[in-house]
Amino acid sequence: MRSIAREGEIIEINEALPLLPLRDIVIFPYMIIPLLVGRPASVMAIEEAMMENKIIFLVSQLDPEVSDIGPEDLHSVGTIARLIQLLRLPDNTIKVLVEGLARAEIKRFLPSEEGAQRVKLTPLTREVVSGVEIEALHRSVKAQFEEYVKLNRKIPSEILLSISHVEDVDRLVDVISAHMILKVREKQRLLEARTIESQLRALSKLLASELEILRLEKKIEGEVKTQVRQNQRQFYLHEQLKAIRKELGYPEGDSEEVEELAEAIAAAGMPPEVQEKAEKELRKLAKMPPLSPEATVSRNYLDWFISVPWETRTKDNLKLGHAEKVLEADHYGLDKPKERILEYLAVLKMVKKMKGQILCFVGPAGTGKTSLGKSIARAIGRKFVRISLGGVRDEAEIRGHRRTYIGALPGRIIQSMKRAGTKNPVFLLDEVDKLGADWRGDPSAALLEVLDPEQNFAFGDHYLDVDFDLSEVLFICTANVLHSVPPALQDRMEVIRFPGYLEHEKLEIAKRYLVPKQLEAHGLKGKVTYFSEAALRTIIQEYTREAGVRNLEREIATISRKIARQIASGKGQKSFRLTKGSVGRFLGPPRFQRRRIDFREKPGVATGLVWTEVGGDIIAVEVAVMPGRGRLVLTGKLGEVMQESAQAALSYARSRAAQYGIHPQFYRRLDIHVHIPEGAIPKDGPSAGITIATALVSALTGIPVRPDVGLTGEITLRGQVLPIGGLAEKMVAAQSAGLAQVILPRGNEKDLKELPSQAKRGIRTVLVDEVDDVLRLALTATPKRDTVEEMPAAYTH
Repeated sequence: MRSIAREGEIIEINEALPLLPLRDIVIFPYMIIPLLVGRPASVMAIEEAMMENKIIFLVSQLDPEVSDIGPEDLHSVGTIARLIQLLRLPDNTIKVLVEGLARAEIKRFLPSEEGAQRVKLTPLTREVVSGVEIEALHRSVKAQFEEYVKLNRKIPSEILLSISHVEDVDRLVDVISAHMILKVREKQRLLEARTIESQLRALSKLLASELEILRLEKKIEGEVKTQVRQNQRQFYLHEQLKAIRKELGYPEGDSEEVEELAEAIAAAGMPPEVQEKAEKELRKLAKMPPLSPEATVSRNYLDWFISVPWETRTKDNLKLGHAEKVLEADHYGLDKPKERILEYLAVLKMVKKMKGQILCFVGPAGTGKTSLGKSIARAIGRKFVRISLGGVRDEAEIRGHRRTYIGALPGRIIQSMKRAGTKNPVFLLDEVDKLGADWRGDPSAALLEVLDPEQNFAFGDHYLDVDFDLSEVLFICTANVLHSVPPALQDRMEVIRFPGYLEHEKLEIAKRYLVPKQLEAHGLKGKVTYFSEAALRTIIQEYTREAGVRNLEREIATISRKIARQIASGKGQKSFRLTKGSVGRFLGPPRFQRRRIDFREKPGVATGLVWTEVGGDIIAVEVAVMPGRGRLVLTGKLGEVMQESAQAALSYARSRAAQYGIHPQFYRRLDIHVHIPEGAIPKDGPSAGITIATALVSALTGIPVRPDVGLTGEITLRGQVLPIGGLAEKMVAAQSAGLAQVILPRGNEKDLKELPSQAKRGIRTVLVDEVDDVLRLALTATPKRDTVEEMPAAYTH
């Protein structure tokens, strides 16, 4: 036991006291305050203290948000306190009244397995020092605190009466510290002060800072009151002026501005209910003081009403020949989007009026989605507007803010309609797959009304607060992927896919559009500058790796800049012919090497065809078998779907082991390692299923795979081959790699028929239904059906 003196009272305390952590408060000695305790550990500490001598140790947490508290989460200095009163509440929390007794520092934490956390303490006693300097500090702090209480309305003035009778300096500084409104860390520093003098000095600095802030607040409050009085005076004078004008016989509320607004409203062609609302707002504006803030808000609101195209529309050019000519002149390929637009024009020509269509162009970056939208507007003679939705997270960006907010505006839909000036533009919603959502709402949900032909004839903008007709707008959305677009939004759009350009398409685009455009942009149009077909093909194959043509255009621009520099400097020749051999002189060494096939026959190696965001590619699937315990090792940074394909291939091989002449116990005595090179690149998807299965059977039987055969298809446990995507890109990759034959799922027969002849040239395609057919075509020999008594050799090369 240990004792402490408290105003003539000797209080016995235990060597180890229960610990009660405090979230966002600091308790000082001489301070009596109620606490609400709810955490189980804290309730246990209260109960143990009540069963002993009602003494407990209170200490503040470093972070009030931490619930699972350890020694490192607490300050080292706290307050020994006495429990005066305890009240249990219905929600199992405890309301307790505590009285601070003395400062103490935690010496060490005692282990606690069942009871409350206890600590050993070292009481911090402070010597009361007298002297002229202490007395001066004492009086200064007391005077500062009196002014602080008078300026701060949150502190009751009765506290001044209580401290006026306190003669003990130690008690005075703690009472003042307890009643000041400070942050926890600042109060904790006052509690940790080792001497009365240091606490007095710290209090003096804090009080001086707080007094400066309070004086400034009082000054600002006075200025606001003065401004309010001035506004009231202006309002009174305006009312007097209105009364004088009325007595003189002037029409009430009549002004030149109001007349101009009334004429504009009449000429705007608004629907009757909209015009009625605008006229009502105009009457309110006429009664307002011209300089009042409400008048400005009302005037802006009417300006938006007048400037929005309620009935203005452009006349559609319904000549299909003209539209087709414009689309072909601006873009090469893209047959499906062009066909859909021509169909839309044909129907519009037949029925004269139809609801606006909602199209969604989905494809990799740089494939012409946005530029095709501009061409569509030019082809049918409509205005074109575009908004980018990338990164938009606020619903108000679409629907606008209500007029009650300062600086409120309509949403971007209405703003763009105003910019278009017609009610039937081609409206491009770019990057719709990159919409976000947070606490401000979900913009994609707001787009549901915009992109629904059954609803958008009465689109409601929060700012206008009237219905606006969007049914004549041709909406075109663009996206790189569909999986991030909400299903409800997808359901409202007609999806047209842009698969990415094949090599021959890129070549034509470069010759027809990119080279002339860059030559003109760099002042070379009149000069003799020629890009040969071989040079362009070299740039496509060795300096770009993309589904679109943006990087191709950048490389052509780089060459054009270098040629322009040589001509401008007068050091080079006056005409240039870019050949395959001179590309490296302008662009440096090739950045990408075309993947080549190792045409040596090896067991356990099969060639697969894959789709990437920048086009098609080939991969080598390698399988090695070795003595072991039946482990399946998958390397090459494979995704979950590809790992499952490998497991399905192994299960299929086990189920057909007897038919392929594989030892029935191979899966117990051999380790199988499946590796796909370029291990730093993530790989995923089901289309490598038959490739892995073929390489696995080849490794287990010792029969090599034909190196000139490419494989793609998803595998099932029953040995069926399911269709895949990205066929066009995969066929081009097979062409580039020099493969003679490609094995495809029969389910892709329809896709194969749609491929251009250039993508199939020089390649024999075989359609299969079963893995048995794949092995018969891909392996150099047919596996024997004989029962195998010996384990196969391990092929690791």
